[in-house]
Amino acid sequence: MTKHRTGTRQEWLAARLELLEAEKALTRQGDEVAQRRQELPWVRIDKDYVFDTDRGKQSLPDLFAGRSQLLVYHFMFGPDYKAGCPSCSAIADGFDGVVVHLANHDVMLSAVSRAPLAKLQAYKQRMGWKFPWASSFGNDFNFDFNIAFTEQQQRDGTIEYNYRRGGHAMDATQIPEPVAQFAATCGTDGLTYVRDRPGLSAFVREDGVVYHTYSSYARGVDGIWGMYQWLDRAPKGRNETGVWWRRHDEYDKR
Repeated sequence: MTKHRTGTRQEWLAARLELLEAEKALTRQGDEVAQRRQELPWVRIDKDYVFDTDRGKQSLPDLFAGRSQLLVYHFMFGPDYKAGCPSCSAIADGFDGVVVHLANHDVMLSAVSRAPLAKLQAYKQRMGWKFPWASSFGNDFNFDFNIAFTEQQQRDGTIEYNYRRGGHAMDATQIPEPVAQFAATCGTDGLTYVRDRPGLSAFVREDGVVYHTYSSYARGVDGIWGMYQWLDRAPKGRNETGVWWRRHDEYDKR
């Protein structure tokens, strides 16, 4: 017997209509927040970044591929990783379905990671992905957008992520067990693993000039994590007691 509250269809409808008002208010608030994102001031980027891509060496303007807008997903795949982050992999599973639509709406979507291109290409083949994925190996792109950090920053406690600066040094004892487990699946240790972080950044190109318009980190990428949008509408919600997801080729076949 279920422990969840049950009721008649009439009781369900009354509760559903009440919830609908809350959902509509949330939708309107989401529209307002999206408008505020678009109203942020643009910051001109004059620094030259060179990325390794399937098409050879490319600059940041090249990543736009002729579009005026560029969305970058900062995929956690550091130079010392042997595989991409499982969480980023779950998010990236949804990219191939939307990248063609965005490209035909003047928006280019690309992942960027610090790992060398050969590692990204091998992992991309394993996962069966087609979306653009550039390597920032050897340039400052990830560091400049506060998405990657040095060992010295870890030791000094000067990491700035999600618009907050860490106030203490980090050592191996401060790595939570789930993070250590993720690090192990990437073939690295916890401290190395967390020197890269997840996030997304938006850029626009106008009159030949590239501007940074928006960045979001941590829970700020929830909205593009497709499986959670579905779970939030499932009867038991996210229903989590710990880390449950894996790379899509690591689940038991049922």
